[in-house]
Amino acid sequence: MTVYDAVVLAGGAARRLGGADKPGLRVGGRTLLDRVLGACGDAGSTVVVGPRRATARPVTWAREEPPGGGPLAGLDAGLRRVTAERVLVLSADLPFLAPAAVRALHEALDGAAAADGAVLTDPGGREQPLVAAYRTESLRRELALLAAEHGTLAGLPLRLVTADLSLTRVHHPTASFDCDTWEDISTARARIRDDRSVLDEWISAVKAELGIELDVDTTGLLDLARDAAHGVARPAAPLTTFLVGYVAAQRGGGAEAVAAAIREAGALAARWAEEARAADGPGTPDGSS
Repeated sequence: MTVYDAVVLAGGAARRLGGADKPGLRVGGRTLLDRVLGACGDAGSTVVVGPRRATARPVTWAREEPPGGGPLAGLDAGLRRVTAERVLVLSADLPFLAPAAVRALHEALDGAAAADGAVLTDPGGREQPLVAAYRTESLRRELALLAAEHGTLAGLPLRLVTADLSLTRVHHPTASFDCDTWEDISTARARIRDDRSVLDEWISAVKAELGIELDVDTTGLLDLARDAAHGVARPAAPLTTFLVGYVAAQRGGGAEAVAAAIREAGALAARWAEEARAADGPGTPDGSS
């Protein structure tokens, strides 16, 4: 497993959003910041640079000097509080960032021993330096050189810190989508509710809200709900899936406990449906002719 720390920049002015608290805006029922924090939940330490806010999991807070001093000042403040040899740097406005994209960055950096970092690219092929994994000392070196050259990091453009770094690219267009405008927010909210992804998004949101980390067998649960609804009665579907979750928790929790409960309840639903078919069929009381 890759050992890394994470720095999340959450202190921008959000001028194109009219000064709204961008990291606190909700997409799919969760704040943008919490969505980003969920993607890097396996970080050894997570530093969020910006004003303190309520978050779904504990983080270390930092502020750039001066407050509002821009991304390089924020990055410097975050790096002062990490210790791992590798740091994941993220902006706080990435609604579709997922653990898979984070793993892809680390794998790319693992495979490029001479590189200073691995950076995601957007659909146009442009590097996104705030969705990247870096070697910590490489970033610290560049920031120190820039501070010495300019006398300050405040107000300097982000591109300066990556200009002399050797970076390997990772193409992941969905994960690199960020929210700079209200139109972006609306697009993200609509995409969350897309029929092809809404269930996965909803399950992820529920797990985050309840503070659980369980790989849910969505297909198995839906099949069970369908069988209960068709073989017993429509209200049996939600009640049965509730009972499956309850008994799985009673048995110690975990994916295998859920799977076992699904199998047992599914077998019962199948027997129930078989009896119903037999009762409706001709011939003997058991439905045979």
